[in-house]
Amino acid sequence: MVIVAYPGVQALDVAGPFEVFAGAGRAARACGRTGGYEVEVVSTTGGTVPSESGLGLGTSPLPRPTTAVDTLVVPGGGGVTAAQDDPGLVAWVGETAARARRVATVCSGSFLAARAGLLDGHRVTTHWARAGELAAGYPAVEVDADPIYVRDRRVWSSAGVTAGIDLSLALVEDDLGTDVSQLIARWLVMFLHRPGGQTQFAAPVWAPRARRSVVRESQDRVETDPGGDHRVATMAAVASMSERHFSRLFTSEVGETPSRYVERIRTEAARRELESTGDTLEVIAVRCGFGTAETLRRTFQRRVHCSPDAYRRRFRRTPPEPHPTRED
Repeated sequence: MVIVAYPGVQALDVAGPFEVFAGAGRAARACGRTGGYEVEVVSTTGGTVPSESGLGLGTSPLPRPTTAVDTLVVPGGGGVTAAQDDPGLVAWVGETAARARRVATVCSGSFLAARAGLLDGHRVTTHWARAGELAAGYPAVEVDADPIYVRDRRVWSSAGVTAGIDLSLALVEDDLGTDVSQLIARWLVMFLHRPGGQTQFAAPVWAPRARRSVVRESQDRVETDPGGDHRVATMAAVASMSERHFSRLFTSEVGETPSRYVERIRTEAARRELESTGDTLEVIAVRCGFGTAETLRRTFQRRVHCSPDAYRRRFRRTPPEPHPTRED
């Protein structure tokens, strides 16, 4: 098991998988099994490599590409841009991966692996904030921005930072069994299979403002009052257009149909309500324009890939307790 590091690598992209793999042998023995991994962190220079946060990571020099490697792990981080422009490192990753049983990328490590040609024709994921960039830069790669991790034949990939732990647990489960990976997950106080996808963690992505004022005004009305009457017929009438012409113009200017835009804005409004209030789903559904709690649940599950209740449990912002005052 080899994890490649470089200046500016995300420390958790390295340390998370390392801890999972290093603990696998101990977990296997606790489960009455044999097996485990020899884990090594390597870099082009060897020695201490500064991570993105400044934490130094001890590494060994890159082994020869002909050295047998079972699994090559390629982490991400702010330094991946420079790393993928290092022809020596890119060549080593490509040659080593060609002889490895499998390749795993963590977060934006997908960019280094893609530069080495390892991801062409594969479905992969990466950090939600960089998925569009990866898809645009490497059109031969099928990028899916939502999963926590993806397995496509011998290529495994994961979303941002802590998702590298999810991926590593999945690799251990594939090699040593569910009981071993489950025990490691318990030691790390982790889900073995984390519910939901990246969408639940992604910040809202607002559509660009339309050029034409009549469409911008429609966008403003939806965003100002998500629970209002935003049927296409109503929006078209306010804009003094036919429904067909309004829908065509709106889609051309905004990049999605009016109904999809309204649904997206309402979903984001519901996310904010779930994060910041203790109101019931019924109240939130009416306030955000869904009408019923069941409609809110179905839409939320389809768009965010988890239930409103689960989302609230993870992201509810609890106001701080007031500091006690001393009475003189």
